[in-house]
Amino acid sequence: MSVDREQPAPEHRRPDGVTDATVEAVGKLSEALETVEQARGHLYAFHQLLGRADRQLGDAVEQLIASGHPACAERLQTSMLGRNVLEGRWTFQIVEEFDDGYWSEFRDHEKAVRDVLLGGRRHLYEAEMKEARRTHGRPGHEARPAPDE
Repeated sequence: MSVDREQPAPEHRRPDGVTDATVEAVGKLSEALETVEQARGHLYAFHQLLGRADRQLGDAVEQLIASGHPACAERLQTSMLGRNVLEGRWTFQIVEEFDDGYWSEFRDHEKAVRDVLLGGRRHLYEAEMKEARRTHGRPGHEARPAPDE
């Protein structure tokens, strides 16, 4: 099957009747979701870093005991090792609450807006920017990849 690589894929073409203002507004909404996705990545990094810190603290407690400092080790073990980072929560609970609440709801709303206003198309603003900026007919500037054979 031959595909005209100079034409954007159908899912990256504006539906009939959709205005520039609508494409721009939905693009801004998608950009906001992408920022939330970045924040979610930082939240997962926070989760992993604090988990690593707690394991390192456990190692330090063991080394303090082994090096003859049981009182210091005891204080750290009972006060800090395994401690909640927020009231009643370890970081996995924070991640789960964020994922099940804010993140999931934001994704659902962004998709619903795209479905209603753009026929579900994703990244239409960027697809149109690509069309405006690329050098048509030049290798490395195709509208889409070659089809899988």
